[in-house]
Amino acid sequence: MQPKQQIMNLPVYQPGKPIEEVKRELGLTEVIKLASNENPFGCSPKAKEAIVSMVDQVSLYPDGGAVELTEAVANYFSVNNDQVIFGAGSDEIILMIARAFLVPGDETIMATHTFPQYKHNCQIEGAVSIEVPLKDGYQDLDGMAAKITDKTKVLWICNPNNPTGTMHTHDEIKQLLAKVPSHVLVVLDEAYAEYNTSGAYPDGFALLKEHKNVILLRTFSKIYGLASLRIGYGIGHPEVIRSINQVREPFNTTSFAQKAAIASLQDEQFLNYCRDVNSTGIRYLTGEFNRLGLPYYEAHGNFIMVDVKRPAADVFNGLLRRGFIIRGGHQLGFPTKIRVTVGSQEQNEKFIAALESVLQEVAVQV
Repeated sequence: MQPKQQIMNLPVYQPGKPIEEVKRELGLTEVIKLASNENPFGCSPKAKEAIVSMVDQVSLYPDGGAVELTEAVANYFSVNNDQVIFGAGSDEIILMIARAFLVPGDETIMATHTFPQYKHNCQIEGAVSIEVPLKDGYQDLDGMAAKITDKTKVLWICNPNNPTGTMHTHDEIKQLLAKVPSHVLVVLDEAYAEYNTSGAYPDGFALLKEHKNVILLRTFSKIYGLASLRIGYGIGHPEVIRSINQVREPFNTTSFAQKAAIASLQDEQFLNYCRDVNSTGIRYLTGEFNRLGLPYYEAHGNFIMVDVKRPAADVFNGLLRRGFIIRGGHQLGFPTKIRVTVGSQEQNEKFIAALESVLQEVAVQV
């Protein structure tokens, strides 16, 4: 039996190490996970109530069309119902976009260091991934536009970019879209949009009105804290959404996820609290990095990439032994950097103390 040739050497996505696994491996009683950009404050109490309310319906299939949730999201963002599609996390929408629009030989454009599932899913479909190097941690929008050809089908923009955390402004994205021909679908992945406090974040819905070849990706996994329920969504023009819907699997989102997502949209207080505390956490961590003389990329999500000036693998392992799970840059293409999720103030303070200890142990890389 032979699988597709193009998947033979594909890497398998490596998530952050699970807390219980680290406890078992290292004999630790306390482990703090700051690796997967999860919300340290959980989810809305309203979402928890909604999840419990669905327990008696666990034997029933979910609403395959997510009708009630579609209505809620459409009303929330003032779009039409036929502009919304849901997936098991926004990464499933990425999969569906690749499945719907790409055939072998098509070209697709992305940054060299960005969310790896773009390239992964494009390769599965046999498309050619054109990767444009970052510039000082930012996606090179002009360089990406310059790579567009008649073969280009999809252009991917992660904003803020994962793993660097850097952000492009509304004007920068608007200028990019002016250069992109209508036959190219532009995916604006806004998984961390709700955390943004810059005042310059793109108004994707305004851009969507001007460009039919744009789709916005959002998720309930990050600030809404529903990562384990796997629920994300895309918003685009009806014809784009219709094409993606044609490759969507039936019942791809659960009843628990749908109800919890609806409840989450109704709790602005929780959303605002998480955004404010995250901003405070960024200020604290970057202040400590400044004190320690560690450069970092300006953060616009709920994570920071910092240059520890030492081999990332050594720092990763040193922190792991102390009960901290972060993302080592050696796994992401940044040999002396680490990516850390912004935690609670208590978690952030413990992390900094552990980091200082590790930095004293690990030699500076010349």
